[in-house]
Amino acid sequence: MGAVPKTKVSRARRDSRRAQAFRLKMPGIGECPRCHEMKRMHRACPACGYYDGREVVKVDASK
Repeated sequence: MGAVPKTKVSRARRDSRRAQAFRLKMPGIGECPRCHEMKRMHRACPACGYYDGREVVKVDASK
């Protein structure tokens, strides 16, 4: 025989367990070491275009 629950699992208990997979998390945010703007971790800085000490994205200076 397989695993059979002794009692019925309520809709609230079932749904709250399933909701953990859809929980929203804050993205990792840190300070850019070059321009000191806040940026997402492990991504190029949207303000200066640098990542890991080198320019990887050209940023328009007119903004």
